[in-house]
Amino acid sequence: MHWMTPYIAGFCLLLSSEAMAAHGGLVCGSCHRPPGGSVVTAVRAASSLADGCVVCHRGYGRIFDQSMAHRKGEKQFVQRSYARVDSGFWEKNCSSCHLKSCLDCHDEGEPKKPTVAACQRCHKGYYTGWDYSGRAPREDNMRYQRGLAINDETFLKMLPDVHSRAGLTCGDCHSMSSLSQGKKSSKGCIDCHKPDLKILEHRISVHMERLECYACHSAWGAQEYATFFLRFRDPKMKEDFDLKAGPSEDYLRSSYLRKQDAPPLGINDRGRISPIRPLFIAYYTDIMSARNGGPENTLLVAEWRAWFPHTVQRGSVTCERCHDNPARFLLEPEAGRIFQLKKDRLQLESFWVQEGQRMVNGSFMSANRYLRMSSKSPAYTKAYIEKWKTLLNHVENSSRP
Repeated sequence: MHWMTPYIAGFCLLLSSEAMAAHGGLVCGSCHRPPGGSVVTAVRAASSLADGCVVCHRGYGRIFDQSMAHRKGEKQFVQRSYARVDSGFWEKNCSSCHLKSCLDCHDEGEPKKPTVAACQRCHKGYYTGWDYSGRAPREDNMRYQRGLAINDETFLKMLPDVHSRAGLTCGDCHSMSSLSQGKKSSKGCIDCHKPDLKILEHRISVHMERLECYACHSAWGAQEYATFFLRFRDPKMKEDFDLKAGPSEDYLRSSYLRKQDAPPLGINDRGRISPIRPLFIAYYTDIMSARNGGPENTLLVAEWRAWFPHTVQRGSVTCERCHDNPARFLLEPEAGRIFQLKKDRLQLESFWVQEGQRMVNGSFMSANRYLRMSSKSPAYTKAYIEKWKTLLNHVENSSRP
């Protein structure tokens, strides 16, 4: 008898008591497959991607060809930004949260469908996932690292997505089949929701033709304006900075401004108006060089992306929050600028001005298109009045006993 056989037998007894609900009736060899010899080895999924799982779950091994495993987009971003000043930046700062096996997501004491908590082990912080449960990133200074922590991460408590409050999980819209095909989701809004034509906004044809549903129904979105990576040649210098430690001994990270309000809007790669946010407005400082009179806060790239904030609510913003708000389309007038970035040596006129910045999966709205959209036509004025009458009719009488 091979020395490993008793171990495998013991594991199968454990499996039978914990996971038979999903795999009941299977013999041990269904998952513990020999790699070419006659000796049965341990489950290979933990070391060889999906081997042992795809015997039954056919086609799902293709998920390792998709972005959650290869992280191609993130690597390309690093190559055109921080790798220009540090060729080892990716290995130092970005090596976690890469899908390596089925058990990365499907093992919470037993093989089963991932829970929201399992997804949020990686989909956390500034990345889509936390927002669904009503969490936003805190500031990086240690004085703000307080309150409830999940997976050793503290967060701001925000309004969760209406679907989260209804008990829907990530898998209800992001099926394994869709993820294995490289799709972002298996369902869109109108697969479950039929627009109610009693609602004014739904009766305006250009809204339904040119806007993503979540352009209006996203209550908030985490946004980070100016991301600073500080590089330390001497680790002792870190003691002067009261910032939360990251994965790298060489770096600390901080930001200029974090917001959680209704996000800016642009055009996504489907040609529809969508929420956008900075992918990263990326700055780099070599602390040793800076202390010797060298450059500080060098702007490497300023890139934005269209995305879906998972913060959907039933209501929406009022008309003027889009039609009379040029800053929301990165067309902020000079007279309205509060932050003086160039005086702060950040090399941009404004975070909410398109000049010097770019979209990676779509485009900014042009000034001419915004002017056409914001013109106060008779049809707009009529709809605006109807909207406010609707709002006023829903106001409770404050003097009612």
